[in-house]
Amino acid sequence: MADELTRLVNGVLWPGFLGSEMPAWLGTALDEGLAGVVYFAQNLVGETAALSADIHRRAPRALIGIDEEGGSVTRLEAGTGSTVPGAAQLGVVDDVVATEATGYEIGRRVDAVGGDVVIGPVADVNTDPRNPVIGVRSFGASTDLVSRHTAAAVRGIQRTGLAACAKHYPGHGDTHIDSHHDLPTLTLSQHEIDAQHIPPFIAAVRAGVFSIMTAHISAPHWGDAPATLNPNVLGRLRRAGFDGVIITDALDMAAIREQVGIGGGAVRALAAGADLLCIGNPTNPGAAMLPDQDERDYLAARDAIIAAVRSGELSRARIEDAAHRVAAMADAVRQRSAVPAVSFDGDGIADRAVRVQGELPSFADAPTTVIDLRRASSLAVDSAASHVALALAAGGEIVRIDAISASREQITDAAGRASAGQSIVLVDSIEADSPQRTVLDSIRSLSPAIAAVNVGLPAEAEGAVISSPAASMLAARAARRAMLSR
Repeated sequence: MADELTRLVNGVLWPGFLGSEMPAWLGTALDEGLAGVVYFAQNLVGETAALSADIHRRAPRALIGIDEEGGSVTRLEAGTGSTVPGAAQLGVVDDVVATEATGYEIGRRVDAVGGDVVIGPVADVNTDPRNPVIGVRSFGASTDLVSRHTAAAVRGIQRTGLAACAKHYPGHGDTHIDSHHDLPTLTLSQHEIDAQHIPPFIAAVRAGVFSIMTAHISAPHWGDAPATLNPNVLGRLRRAGFDGVIITDALDMAAIREQVGIGGGAVRALAAGADLLCIGNPTNPGAAMLPDQDERDYLAARDAIIAAVRSGELSRARIEDAAHRVAAMADAVRQRSAVPAVSFDGDGIADRAVRVQGELPSFADAPTTVIDLRRASSLAVDSAASHVALALAAGGEIVRIDAISASREQITDAAGRASAGQSIVLVDSIEADSPQRTVLDSIRSLSPAIAAVNVGLPAEAEGAVISSPAASMLAARAARRAMLSR
């Protein structure tokens, strides 16, 4: 039987777990007041609705969160690719009705498997095109555009009765380092952050968002602590009128784990004003993952917080305040009732998001050779997902080339394949001077007519380019339809 302090601390913890069934440690933690769990793709391979029902029977107030954005980031359709438009597609279309309908559809799908919190939308303004972790996950590079679509997505998600979670406060869009691997530093002034990156979060607050997720980013004028651990940064969110749940981004990300550890991060995040601690995906260490990594990570956070309260480093009142907010959100979500469905046409939205520049060659509805130059997948985004290339190839050959290390022989071979039959080059980063742009231009110097399909941020380039900005099944099918319609 857990003591009162352990139950209190459990009420602010949101761990991941291994497998598609409830492990014993998780069941015990739920009995002892755990706030809930976060599902990742590795959890969603069995009877997920039944698993969710078991969790809710065990702990009726438990919040089940799913990091479901549509587009390039999906947990529900990780094996096949998302069939929901992503933020960049919605930003290109710039139709808030379509964005709200998409938010509703994401919420409906999460609800169908027993989820309670959609960890989205992304409210970051992607002002740095080199950004390796946001990119097409953002509605765009315009503050006004991102603000109105963030609000629309929040309305759509929460129309289902679930909680939305706008992320990553105070804005991860002007970084070119992935916080899963290191701590990004902003070079912007506070005035620039306030003017360019804060407004979408204010729009989310005004739309009634239940929760907001922090970013593991720093800025010199904040001091050494990243936003997640920084009371000045999180305090600004409260002063802006947000009284909902502040959720941390995953504490197992290197920006926290390698700096202060999961336990140290948990204590400092609570002290800074966070309410619900997302511990992370226990599969992230890869081959270094231990068989009980999930329980180890959970205990690292829980035990560090208990020790900090007992030593006086962290006040009990701060945890009580956080736990109260989390419980209030759980109660609000638990009381949800059915609402009228919202019309959703994913293929129609995806087709509207496609842009074609240059003169496309004639394509037949036949197998297509795909020369795939895309970046490797990361912990956040499955950018090199095979389903994209497979959908475009339609039974044709797929040739994978690392654009950073591509040899002249590989480029010549790719150009030869392009000249020999129906082919396209698949890219996701073709801004000027990027490795993919360099290889694409080299292939075109030998085979000028070849078209490119860009599933990354739209960018100007010479020659024929079909832009369908998401590494998803939906976006790939839309690009293929565009190929065949010309």
